[in-house]
Order: sequence, then structure tokens, then C-alpha cells
Amino acid sequence: MGLLPFERRDKQTLVRTQAETSPKYGKPPETRTTDELIKSGIVIIDKPEGPSSHQVSAYVKQILKLDKTGHSGTLDPGVTGVLPVALGNGTRIVQSLLPAGKEYVCLMHVHQEVPEEKLRAVIAQFVGKIKQLPPIKSAVKRQWRYRKVYYIDILDIKGQDVLFVCGVQAGTYIRKLCHDMGEMLGCGAHMAELRRSKAAGFVEAQAVTLQDLADAFHYHTQEHNEAPLRKMLLPIEAGVSHLPKIWIQDSAIDALCHGMQLKVPGIVRLDSDIQIDDLVAVMTLKDELVLVGKALIASRQMLGSKGIAVKTEQVFLPPSTYPKQERQEQSDAVKR
Repeated sequence: MGLLPFERRDKQTLVRTQAETSPKYGKPPETRTTDELIKSGIVIIDKPEGPSSHQVSAYVKQILKLDKTGHSGTLDPGVTGVLPVALGNGTRIVQSLLPAGKEYVCLMHVHQEVPEEKLRAVIAQFVGKIKQLPPIKSAVKRQWRYRKVYYIDILDIKGQDVLFVCGVQAGTYIRKLCHDMGEMLGCGAHMAELRRSKAAGFVEAQAVTLQDLADAFHYHTQEHNEAPLRKMLLPIEAGVSHLPKIWIQDSAIDALCHGMQLKVPGIVRLDSDIQIDDLVAVMTLKDELVLVGKALIASRQMLGSKGIAVKTEQVFLPPSTYPKQERQEQSDAVKR
């Protein structure tokens, strides 16, 4: 089976310096309470056929009695599968999930019988960079654009029905992919069924139904049994599992939470595959998500002694979670 780009990454952890984190401040994500996860976490819903993604997100908000929720990657009403829903104060993580690759299981119906050899040959031509015009009914402007199909694995062929798994760049329309395959075959084809099996770093095994979520919340609030709900809730950090990471000193954290940019001296260790302009997750040494930003230099340059490493885009850790440091120490680690 194929892998999405972030699953294929051949990375190592590079250590720039040695540092320890104070137990007095912050907390590892796995030690957060269930209520903290409800207020700022993620739940992976197994979206049923029928409601829109927006409706499913609204159902989650109603079930968990929240002021806001947000979903990542719209699924058409007839499509089922993995739908990450961010909760409460964690909704901004959706922006980091949207560009990530997706995987789908698709049943395509070919309008005439085609020799299997020809069918396989045509499908194989759609792996790689493709040019696609979004459907008339779509959430984006209808104009030609390029997308990447990372892999297509044919699972079964029965008569005119083809079952396949495909990994694609965000924004790729599988319905249109099937239509274009049919055009190349010369007989037409359409998407009969579709299920999303992966979205960013989330997989089917993590997905729960709306009914299961409602039952688990009832056990938590009415019967004081938090175990079922806790299994369903993921910390906000799960939303950056697909991003390369940089871990920083405690002394750099508070200034970054106030919008400053990360300088190289603040870095303790980092993933080895960071390239310029990559979206990266900046973490505490307790694995808390501080911010998501854009890398201004590559990994090897981050092992140096100076320079701005990351431009801050979204801050997630509340200010004052870690204490302010002396001005000179702070200046060494960060810069506006």
C-alpha cells in the first residue's frame, strides 16, 4: 500500500544542545484532564452518509456542549469516513490540517467493459502530477489547477466495478478523478462510493461515531466514568503529527507566545528533514504545542549559532504558561 508524503519522511532527530525543562511549568499533553481536552482537543468522527461536514461539526458542538467546533477537509454529504473535528479553543489547528494529504477508498463504475490490462494502464497514468478542473458544484473557484496523486492501489476489479485506494494532495476531487479516468478509457466512468480512510495524521482506527461520542459524554457527565470519552479525545498536538518539529528551551517559550520569532539559540533539537518554507510545529520539551510557523532556514542551518529559524504564524500555548526570562536571555532565543 502507498504512503502519504509525511508518512514516507526519512527523518532523524538532530540535537543542537542539551537542556532540561522545569516540572513547575506546563504539563505533558497526556496528563491533561478530560475537561481540558474537551475545551481544546480533537475528536475524529466517522462521518456517516447524509449530513454535511459542517452539520457533523455542529452535532459534535451540541453533544459536547461547546461554543465552537471546526472540521478539517470537507466531505460531500454522500461520502463517509475520517473527519477530524477540533474542539473549543483548539479550532485554529484546522488551518494546519487542511493542506495535509488525504487517502480515500473509492468504488469506480466504468460505463463499459474494458480489458483489465487497459484499465490498469490508464489508472496508472493518473499517479503523479495531474491537471484537474474542479466540479461545477465545489467550494473553490472553478479553474484548472495542478494536484498530486501520490499513489493508486487497485484492490479489486469485478466486471465494470473497480475498487481502489488513492493518496492525494489536499484539494484533489476524487469524483473528477474518476470522470477523467473514464474519459481516457473512452467509455466514461463515475464514482459510485467514496470513503476517506486518512486525513493528515489521522486514520480510520481512531474514528468514532456520533452516537458513540454522545454515549461517552453521558457516561462522563452523568455517571462519572470518563474512560470511554477519554479514549476518543486527542490533544491539540495530534493535529501536528504530520508536521516536522522543533523543540525549544523553556526560556524561549513565553516570548514566542507573545508573537516573537524563534531564533536558532532557542532550539534544543529538531527533525532533520526541515526545508525552507516548510510549515513546522514548535514544541516545548514536554511536547506541548507552542506554535505553528514557517521555516526560514533548513535543518542543518538550525544547528548553527545565529539566525532566525521560524516565522510565527499561529500561537497555541497561552502566554504565561512558562515564566518570563531575563531580557538578555530572552533576546538570545527569540526576535520580533
